[in-house]
Amino acid sequence: MIAIALAGVIALFAALLGTRVAVQAFAQRGLGQPFRDGTHQNHQVKRGTPTMGGVVIIISVDIAYLAAKLITMELPSLSAWLVLFLINGLGVVGFLDDYLKVTRQHSGGLPGWFKIAGQVFVGGVFAVGALNFPDSRGATPASPLISFLRDFGPHLPLVLAVIWILLMIVGASNGVNLTDGLDGLAAGACTMIFGAYALINIWQYNQSCARFGSAGPNCYEVRDPYDLAAVALAIAGACFGFLWWNAKPAKIIMGDTGALSLGGGLAAFAVFSRTELLLILLGGLMVIEVGSLVLQTSYFKATRRLTGTPKRLFKNSPLHNHFEMLGWGEVTIVMRFWIIAGLCVAGGLGIFYAEWLVR
Repeated sequence: MIAIALAGVIALFAALLGTRVAVQAFAQRGLGQPFRDGTHQNHQVKRGTPTMGGVVIIISVDIAYLAAKLITMELPSLSAWLVLFLINGLGVVGFLDDYLKVTRQHSGGLPGWFKIAGQVFVGGVFAVGALNFPDSRGATPASPLISFLRDFGPHLPLVLAVIWILLMIVGASNGVNLTDGLDGLAAGACTMIFGAYALINIWQYNQSCARFGSAGPNCYEVRDPYDLAAVALAIAGACFGFLWWNAKPAKIIMGDTGALSLGGGLAAFAVFSRTELLLILLGGLMVIEVGSLVLQTSYFKATRRLTGTPKRLFKNSPLHNHFEMLGWGEVTIVMRFWIIAGLCVAGGLGIFYAEWLVR
């Protein structure tokens, strides 16, 4: 367990110190966040705040995991390499989007189709790699079965399994992106969720079928849970360190660089830990944010088609913007949404553990 603890601690301090350097460096180069016209007045004061802070999170995770493995003289696993590939690859897509925004000083970055294409390409490489390269026991990092707390089927053909993983990656990436609208909101929520996945992977390692002699009949068929726990805690630590500078008033914003990579990381851990559908509960806050946008758009289009007069369910979407329009303070919204995120995480962990007890 030393590598797991080291990864979390190193990532925490790397992000804490690295973000301070990034704030100064990005500010000197004028890499500030632009906002489109019509943005809520509370956010206009944030115009020019350094963005692309997700770069620090990603680099901190890379350094922390590799340093922990070097210190403990352990070889990195394929599962860990795939997760790092995914968060770095999606980080590059997000970085290009952020860089175009700040250099043009316009809220429009990459064209929407180009951003989706980038996510699909990186996610596709990840998915194909995850469904191949079995170990000595024949276990691949990902499974062609759909999972909730364990695999339960149906057995998907390779093409459908890749599409399923891609849907999870794109959905989770954009879910974190939508949530990243208030100071500290996404960083705090992601700290909790990745922390939960660290606990899940540690439990799965202790109850792994690869260690059947000590695991018992309720063992988990999961590949490389020990290394996955190290990466998960590294991401949680990096988000926590970043939060020091991202809390209101934010000195830096993670941008699409951080949001896309963190969302992809959530999908990767759901796939690798065989808890794909459980992510809906663990990431409940993101689901609520995305759901509010879908409901708002659908209701607007439906009322326009049926009555000729479009109407809105919320004053604005995603949901945190609705409460801003109601006059709630930003800190109040963030704290209450963190409580919701914490309840979702606690509920997900409770269900995960309860299933093992009653199985």
